[in-house]
Parts: sequence; structure tokens; C-alpha cells
Amino acid sequence: MSQPFVLPDFYLPYPARLNPHLESARTHSRAWARQMGMLEGSGVWELADLDAHDYALLCSYTHPDCDAEQLALVTDWYVWVFFFDDHFLDMFKRTLDRKGGKAYLDRLPAFMPMDLADGFPEPTNPVEAGLADLWARTVPSMTADWRERFAVSTRNLLNESLWELANINEGRVANPVEYIEMRRKVGGAPWSAGLIEYAADAELPASVAHTRPLRVLTDAFADAVHLRNDLFSYQREVEDEGELSNGVLVLETFLGCTTQEAAEAVNDLLTSRLQQFENTALTEVPGLCGEKGLTPDQSAAVAAYVKGLQDWQSGGHEWHMRSSRYMNEHAALGPAPGEGLTGVLGTSALDVTTLFGRPAEARRRTFTYVPGQKVGPSLLPDFDVPYPLTVSPHMAGAREQSIAWADRMGLLDDIWDAEKLAGYEFALCAAGLDPDATPEELELSTEWLTWGTYGDDYYPMVYGRPRDLAGARAATEGLRACMPVDRPQDGALTARTPMERALADLWERTAGPMPPGARAAFRRSVDVMLESWLWELHNQAQHRIPDPVDYIEMRRLTFGSDLTMSLARLRHADRLPAGIHESGPLRDLENAAADYASLLNDVFSYQKEIEYEGELHNGVLVVQNFFDCDYPTALRIVDDLMRSRLRQFQHAIDNELPLLCDDFELDEQGRAALATYVAELQDWIAGILNWHIAARRYSDADLPASLPHGSSPHDAVPRDPSPAVPAPHDAPPSVPSPYDGGPQGATGEAPWWMRPTGAGTSADRVRLPAAVGEAVGAAVEQTTAAVKTAAMVVPQPPSGRALTRPAPRVAGGHAS
Repeated sequence: MSQPFVLPDFYLPYPARLNPHLESARTHSRAWARQMGMLEGSGVWELADLDAHDYALLCSYTHPDCDAEQLALVTDWYVWVFFFDDHFLDMFKRTLDRKGGKAYLDRLPAFMPMDLADGFPEPTNPVEAGLADLWARTVPSMTADWRERFAVSTRNLLNESLWELANINEGRVANPVEYIEMRRKVGGAPWSAGLIEYAADAELPASVAHTRPLRVLTDAFADAVHLRNDLFSYQREVEDEGELSNGVLVLETFLGCTTQEAAEAVNDLLTSRLQQFENTALTEVPGLCGEKGLTPDQSAAVAAYVKGLQDWQSGGHEWHMRSSRYMNEHAALGPAPGEGLTGVLGTSALDVTTLFGRPAEARRRTFTYVPGQKVGPSLLPDFDVPYPLTVSPHMAGAREQSIAWADRMGLLDDIWDAEKLAGYEFALCAAGLDPDATPEELELSTEWLTWGTYGDDYYPMVYGRPRDLAGARAATEGLRACMPVDRPQDGALTARTPMERALADLWERTAGPMPPGARAAFRRSVDVMLESWLWELHNQAQHRIPDPVDYIEMRRLTFGSDLTMSLARLRHADRLPAGIHESGPLRDLENAAADYASLLNDVFSYQKEIEYEGELHNGVLVVQNFFDCDYPTALRIVDDLMRSRLRQFQHAIDNELPLLCDDFELDEQGRAALATYVAELQDWIAGILNWHIAARRYSDADLPASLPHGSSPHDAVPRDPSPAVPAPHDAPPSVPSPYDGGPQGATGEAPWWMRPTGAGTSADRVRLPAAVGEAVGAAVEQTTAAVKTAAMVVPQPPSGRALTRPAPRVAGGHAS
């Protein structure tokens, strides 16, 4: 059978190695599977099936350094998880027995007790027997924190089988974002990362296990593993089995391109995820270890975990290149097991030519973008939001009161003034997001939007331009201190700056009436938004356009979506059972809404951010960079993604939430509360669109006047009151600046992003040596003239319409 596409050139930065204990693991796994009842008589596998799968070879490639006992145990875990998959398929998926499948899955957590002294129930099938045996052999050497994390990842992996069962006959190809998230849940790679901690003697310290850098490492690892598998398994899954859950098919369908072009795009995304992994490991993890005060041994464990993830990537690739299960004709192989350089460098993953070409060009584009390019008015596609708009009648009062509040807090003394704030129309946004709010609730919501947007403007100007990450972290800690959970009224005691005073005031008024549990949950939603601002500054300091997946996931946080959604969740907390808001269907629903709104903002804000602010965090720009395409083409892709996320939002309402109600056995009151929450999310989407259309922040007609003071050379913060010194008649002519879209003196005036911001001082008159300006100009010319590499065919761009009225970026917490 001919292959549907030629395998792309993979980015392989790490060499694959083979564990020397392969044969002992093979022998052990056969005996263990038979002992657990997984072979003859199971109705699922025979010995020949297990031998053909050869999970010992997979584990020997992916865990090359562990000892024989550890390799045997890890191999048993993989035998168990693959047996479970086939067992569940035979018993429940093929018979479409969802009720029986749920009862089967509900028993399994009991076989993962946190304390082994609690014992296990009597196993009733090989899956339960195997899990009890594996848990008892694994957890004695691991801490309670690891046990809890691994039990959660195991439950998530098993429970997603129920989701697959519910959706098995839908015949729907997922959109790219939905697919990436779903694949993490059902693909097993996050679960594999937990076993790496065991096999590499690299248990993560509890203080860092849940932080963003470690989460990104695990997610990037998982995405790369799954995308690699999709490329190798496309022929078997899509052509032979009719499978719809394959990344190549997802992009082929979404982009409307050929299979070969989709395969190249999947490989580009795989490369981007690996480069995200590397960037996080090198630029975020070391600082995290220092920030958390890890001991040398703990830091070494984190480093060993990173290396273990790398080993799994390279070993997994080698496994795919060799297995008869996958499409790998004409693949270049290294030495076979037992031949050549076992356990050291020397396999196909060491091919250094894979480090060049498309991977190198993608990395270059990420760091060499020239900011300040003139793009003209933002182009707008048609926004087909099906939900009706309702606006609170209390909007006028909230507008007046919130502007007076911002003045009292000191938010109108530097980058904003009352006129700008009035034009931003946060009261209109709040009135659309929560049309049923009382006057007091609407005022409070408006002031949260005001504070969040002020912070989003303030951080990149004050800390981003001078690359003052330490100052930003200190400011963030100061803000966190204004949100005490035990005594919300005490936040004002530590508040010094306008942002701190405003946050302390909002925190006391919002969190004070809440019970402690709700208070802590709301505090987390503010914390993650603050952390996302630091993420943006980290990229800004590197002058790095984000990886597409990392951008989408972090954009939900920078947009402030979780902040207002959390308020809506807490409003219904006493009418819904615990855990329902953490369920997969409801999280997917919220994420789809957040993605639509945040990308909508990126579309409206394109001119403001690209032309005037030199912003790197814009979804349209991220797509331009990834596909190496122009603005209209990138806009078409973003528009398609927005539409697909909106369709997914409605699909979840129609198909997944009814099942969720059944699973949680909601009564009439609970179903009504859930329906009310869904209606609030629909209001949220409609309100955000309306606000973008009406507010005065992004329109070409209002730019640059609507920009914060100091964000553009066209609209500067009031400077030193001394009179300006006229330029001498023989002054060199002005030359275009690639940084600010305006003039920069040839004598070397600093571009705006290097100038101090805020109140403004005489330090703004710092000059750069002429040689620096010449070097910048030469670099710009060189970058602009660079030969573009071949890019895949993407859909034709929309005709678009220019944005002639401003529109800001809001998503619950703030607008940008």
C-alpha cells in the first residue's frame, strides 16, 4: 500500500538510547501479564499479541537509564494501560454500554489508596488486579504529593474513555484547539510524565510541581508525543480504521489543504512544541528553582525530570520508526537492539541535519520579528454570534461611579486620564457581560475591568520596555499581599501604589462577603492573571513571538476570562455539586468561550498592538509567524478558528452538558442552575462583541489618541516642563524607526521601548550612538529582505472591512 504522504523531516535534538535491561523486561512482562489474567482466557489478548506489541522495547527506548527492577515495573504499567484500553473497548465501546462503562470506571480509584494500609477492594477483572499490584509496588518509594498527582492523572486518563464512548458515533472532526486538549486527556502522555518521575528518580518537589514552567514542560512533551504519533499512525487510523481523532486529519480539514501539506503543518507544530519545551527548560526553570529556594538535590531532581522527558521524546521516535504498527517506510534507522551502540549516542535521532532547514527557520522567525510595522486599520470579518445582547439599565451610573473611583485610587495620574477612561467604556462592557446585575454589582464589575486593563497597560510599559522582570515580580508580590484570604479588610494595610490601593479596595468589597473556600478560589483566578502578565514580560524580554499552543492557553489568562467566570461560578456554587465546574465538559465549554472572545479582541486590536505598541502577543501575529503568511491570510485562519470554537461551545451545550447532568445526577434545581450559568456565558460572549464594536480604544479614527500616555511617540506622557530645545538647522534628517512607527533622529534618539515611562523624566532624552542606529537599520533591511522558506497552502484571505470605530480587548478581567 502506498503511503498517503511522505514523512516530513523531524526535529530531533536529542539522541535515542536503549536500556541494556530490555530482555529481562520482556521476560518479566510476559509472566506478569499472565499472572494478572491478561493473556489466555481474558478474551482480549493472547501471548502472541503481547509479544507483537513489545512494550518492553518501547519502555527500554523511553527510559534508557533506569535499573532492571524499575524498567520491569514501568513496562508493567504500560502493559496494564494498553490492556485497559483494549478491555474497555471490547466490553463497553463496541456495545455502547455507557452506564456499564461508568460503573466500571467508578470502581478503579479505590485501587489507588493514598495510604496502602487502607487496602484494596477484591479485584473482579484483570484491570483491577493489575492496578492494585502496580500501585502497591510503586508508591512506597514516592511521596504523598506524587501519589495524589499520579492518581489524578490516571483517573483523568481512564475517565476520558467515557467521553470517547459518548462521542464515538458523532462523526465530527475536532477543531485544532479542541483536538490538542482532548488528545492530552486521552493520549496518555501526561500520565507517562508521572512515571518518568519514578523511573528517573526525579520526583518533582511539591513547591514547583504545579507551577507554570513545569506544567508547560509536561504539556509540550505531551503534545509532541501525540503529534508525532499522529504522523506515523495516519494511514492505519484514518485510511484503514476510519478514525477521526488524528492531528493530520484535523489540520487537513480545518485548513482545507492536501494531506502532505497538513502533515508538514503538524510537523511544524511538533517542532514548535519542542522548541517551546527547550525555551521553558532554559529560560524559566532555572529561575523557578531559585525563586522557590530549592535545595541542590531538589534542583537536580527537576533537571533529571527534564532529561527524562527528553529521553522519552527521542526514544518514542525511535520506537515509531521501528514498529510494524506504524507508517515508516523508507525511514532511516539506527542500530537495531543488540547491535552497535546500545546505551550511547548513535541512533537515527542523532542526525544533526534535522536541526537545520524548517526548524531553524521557524526559530529565526520567532526571535527576529520587526515591530512597529505600519498595517493600517484592523480588518474585521463577519462575527456571527447567535446570542442576543442584553444591556443592564444601570450602565450610566456605573460609568460615572467607576471613573470617580479610578480617580480616587490614583489610576488617572500617569498613563490614563478621565477622558481616555470614559472612552474605554468599561461600564458598557460590564453591562453586557452581566445584564442582570444590581447597581452595586455592576459598579464593582466595571471597576474590576478598569483595574485589570490598567494593569495590562501598565506592566508592559513600565516593566517590559526596560526588561525589568525583577521589578515586575516584586510589584506582583505587592499586589498579592493586598488579597489576604483570612481577613480581606487587611489588604489596604500594605497597599502603597495606585494599583495596590485599587486592588485592596476591590478585594475587600468582593471577597469580604464570600465564605473562605470561595474566597480562596477567587484569589486563584486573580493570581493566574497576574502570573500571565509576567509571562508576557518574559517573552517581551526575549523579543519572542509565542508558540501557538502556549499562546492560546495563556491568552485565556491574560484576557482575564477566568476572573469574571469565577464570579459567575461562585454565584451558583451552593446549587451545584462539588466538582462539576472542574469536569471536562464544563471546562471545555468555558475554554471555547474564552478562546472566541480573546481571539476576537486580537482581531480588533491588531493595528493598535502591531503598528503602535510593537506587541508580540496577538493571535493574528502568532498565526502569521507560524505559517509564515501575510496579515489577510492569518486573519482568515484566526476567523476560522473563532468560528470553530463558537461551534464547539454550542455543541457542548447541546450534546455534552445533558450527559454531565446525568453523570452528576442533577435534580431540577441543579439543572436550572447549570442552565443559568450557560446563559451567563452566552451573555458574556455577546457583551464582549458589543463592547468591542462600541468602545473607543482601537479604531483607526481614535488612534493614537486613545492609547495610554507614553505608549506611542505620537502621544507621549507629559515630560520635563522645561522648554524644548529647538533642533539646529544642520541637524541630520529624521529616519524611520522600526520600533515605533515614527521618526527617530539619525543622531540616535532611543526608540520608545527603551525610554522610561510613567511620570517621565529627563532620562528620556538618552541618546544612542549613531553606530547603533545604523546597525538597527541594517538589521531591519536584512530581515525584511530575507528569503522566505516554502510555506504550506492556506485558505484564501477574506476581503475584510476596516475598523473605523475603536474596540478594546476585554475578557472579564481586563481589556488590552
